[in-house]
Amino acid sequence: MKKSHDLFKVFIYILIALDLVIWYLIFFSKISFGPELYFLKVGQGDSSLVVLPGGNKSIKYLIDGGPLQGGVVSNLEKIFGIGDRYIDLVFVSHPEVDHFGGLIDVLKNYDVGAVLYNGNESDDVNWKEFNAVILQKNIPKISLQIGDSIIYASSTMAVLNSTNLSASSNDSGLALFLESGGLRVLYMADLSAKMERSIVENKNIQTDVLKVSHHGSKYSSDPMFLGKIDPKISVIEVGKNSYGHPTKEVLNRLADVGSQVFRTDLQGIIKIVLDAGKIKVLGI
Repeated sequence: MKKSHDLFKVFIYILIALDLVIWYLIFFSKISFGPELYFLKVGQGDSSLVVLPGGNKSIKYLIDGGPLQGGVVSNLEKIFGIGDRYIDLVFVSHPEVDHFGGLIDVLKNYDVGAVLYNGNESDDVNWKEFNAVILQKNIPKISLQIGDSIIYASSTMAVLNSTNLSASSNDSGLALFLESGGLRVLYMADLSAKMERSIVENKNIQTDVLKVSHHGSKYSSDPMFLGKIDPKISVIEVGKNSYGHPTKEVLNRLADVGSQVFRTDLQGIIKIVLDAGKIKVLGI
């Protein structure tokens, strides 16, 4: 009789466990965790990763890939492991090799949903290889313009500037503004102070996290621009260089607006998350 009673208790416990699993799947499988931002260590170049929540899955945006042999693939493997080989969208801010060079390896080693870029082409041999891999793998390549937005679940990535410019390649780069889960992030590619001012002239773009333009060049990070966007955190993607990046002028301007500065040459891969409404900066 005692054995039957014990078996009955075990059966009840199993039912309770199964019930808890079912309710967990009902209530928690669709929980959207907050966005994750990664600023990758690729030397003197730009590469940022965004992981966005939404329903049962998250999606990945890779913004630029740093220079040739900058190690973007090893960065991605460090974050996701070697088994995760899919990136939903790859953004190319502009066809300068310190921004797109590493994407050649990304396209060769990952499946990519689409490549989004500023519409400008280049005669650079590496850009031609980049396009050849896109063609070989039949990846859609889409030109973005001011006013375009990519919307996924409750997250929006918006293009803030016109790229149809008879200006330098830097000033035709994509300025991207991400809003996700209460977090506002501005990616400024290599835009000059003039372009920064034009973007905020008639817009109110309060920013939590700023990807500082042009690796901290003194010709970017305009004081008026910084004052208007008021970034809580600024990230400078930079490596060993002969340009003096980041310059003292830019570091001082960021300090003047009270922005906390992080650098990929000093901190390595930088991860930023929103936890209970508070921005947290983590290492990898």
